[in-house]
Amino acid sequence: MGTGSWAMFGSLNINIQEINTYIIFKISFVMWITRRWGDTRELGVELPILPTTVIGSYPRPRWLRHMIRLWSMGRVDDKALDEAFRDSVRVVVREQEEAGIDIPSDGEMWRDEMVEYFAERIDGFRFYGPVRVWGNNYFNKPAVVSKLSYREPIVVKEYMFLRSVSNRAVVKVTITGPYTIADWSFNEYYGSKEELTFELAKIINREIIELEKAGALFVQVDEPALTTHPEEMDWAVDAINQVTKGVGIKLGLHVCYSDYNLLSRYFDKLSFSQFALEFANRGYRDLGVLSKLGDREIGLGVVDVHNRSIEDPQHVSKAIEKAMTYVEPEKIYVNPDCGLKLLPREIARKKLEVMVSGTKIVRKELLSKGIERTILRG
Repeated sequence: MGTGSWAMFGSLNINIQEINTYIIFKISFVMWITRRWGDTRELGVELPILPTTVIGSYPRPRWLRHMIRLWSMGRVDDKALDEAFRDSVRVVVREQEEAGIDIPSDGEMWRDEMVEYFAERIDGFRFYGPVRVWGNNYFNKPAVVSKLSYREPIVVKEYMFLRSVSNRAVVKVTITGPYTIADWSFNEYYGSKEELTFELAKIINREIIELEKAGALFVQVDEPALTTHPEEMDWAVDAINQVTKGVGIKLGLHVCYSDYNLLSRYFDKLSFSQFALEFANRGYRDLGVLSKLGDREIGLGVVDVHNRSIEDPQHVSKAIEKAMTYVEPEKIYVNPDCGLKLLPREIARKKLEVMVSGTKIVRKELLSKGIERTILRG
């Protein structure tokens, strides 16, 4: 820079020492953020500290179940059924928000089952009929019979409707992950389960990119099967990471019914900013894995979805406080252990209300320390 340029700064009465001090401050702040948050990115949305959310599913209203039965008998048309689905989303979103949930979902109202729903909408799958999976429970298990291909956006319209009916700044979209879809399907085409999983990962990745284009800020990938075959974990993690390629929004990974000691060995290898895990049903005995989170967030499961008894707010607050001995409050989201779908609707709502009440107890304590808000990070 020539002397004329420096003279220009002088004429503007700018103190060069102040500029240098400001630059040093900014560099130090960025370095602090990098140390504290690693590769995560701020997405420009402010949230209450300890944001409350759901895992995904919520009990369908009885009238929606009745309408689905009528439709299956040919007594109502597609338009009437679609209206019922939309009305049910309006209702369950309102229930979540009235309970105090900061980041609601659409309750997965359109989905009968987490694998079947996606397999029906991906070319290359077919269904042979229900398969008995455990006890007297049957699952319409899909079979891969030809090369898989992405047909069209799967849940983008659902997201856009959810966004239109929610008053919250952020909503959550859930997608079943490639490993679980592969593990719960018959493979009659690909040379190996690994090859099938990587192919599915490409399709799920494209769907997430379509969701990002539509404006989604938070997508959760559900992988309940992830740790069920420990010998497959290395390549399974590599495959699951493929769904994050080229994605700039918040991605969470939900893993339930799992070996968290095994999963925690892969925390630093999984390309997700948040892990949503169940702890309440296990009596919080696995909370020690939080010490291995590094710069990731935890979606802390604090209410048991397998038990109809209603937790006490103090039970929830103590669980959060215990988690804060392992991880900063800015890195904790509060949620149920898993989806609420199998609970009676009134029980599901009460559990969310208790969860929010318990969270508010801890928020009050944090406010006294000047900690009130957090930022959505991808």
